[in-house]
Amino acid sequence: MEEFENKFAQIASLLGDKSRSVMLWCLLDGRAYTALELSVCANISAQSASNHLKKLIQAHILQVEKQGRHRYYRYATSEVAQVIESMAGLVSMNDAYTRAKKPELNGITYARTCYDHLAGEIGVKITDALLDKGMIEIVERTYKVTSIGKSWFRDVGINIDDVISQKRSFAHPCLDWSERRHHLAGALGASFLTMMLQNDWIRRKKDSREILITGKGKLELKTRLNMDI
Repeated sequence: MEEFENKFAQIASLLGDKSRSVMLWCLLDGRAYTALELSVCANISAQSASNHLKKLIQAHILQVEKQGRHRYYRYATSEVAQVIESMAGLVSMNDAYTRAKKPELNGITYARTCYDHLAGEIGVKITDALLDKGMIEIVERTYKVTSIGKSWFRDVGINIDDVISQKRSFAHPCLDWSERRHHLAGALGASFLTMMLQNDWIRRKKDSREILITGKGKLELKTRLNMDI
């Protein structure tokens, strides 16, 4: 037990450093970054960023990939990214925040990426629609795709059997820090985000985690899930 407590304290101290926490927040857009790019995000020197990143790699929070002359840093696993995103749920968005008041609506709270899946108001609404239409159901804190759901996902270009075969969580609820409700995460959430991007239902906003809903996307969501965007 003492060993576990010591390891927990070590992880907590790593995440508690301001510079490291800023870099981890930047990585939540799902892309890999160099030490120089992350140093700019955290407003520290490249050497200092490298030292911080080395500690995060040793703790298996991040991983590094070499490509040519560059080294790119990303989360070690999607589960780590989920923990970092969930921590935002502890943050009061402004001084007037109460449990009964959501953060002020803006682009990032309306639609954004949460590592490799869709989050924000739109992410929660899509998840609610999938549940209401019987495409997915909640079973023991995970999402299961129903028989009609398999057909629905196939129609939008997602093969559920292929998604299940991935070596990661298939589909689970992820607590949305701005909505305080759950959106769809895991391999299915990632596949859904990829499908929406590839079919131009949504587009990424440059240099931001914010997601823009296209006219085509609004029409598809209305037709397929009866969602008014």
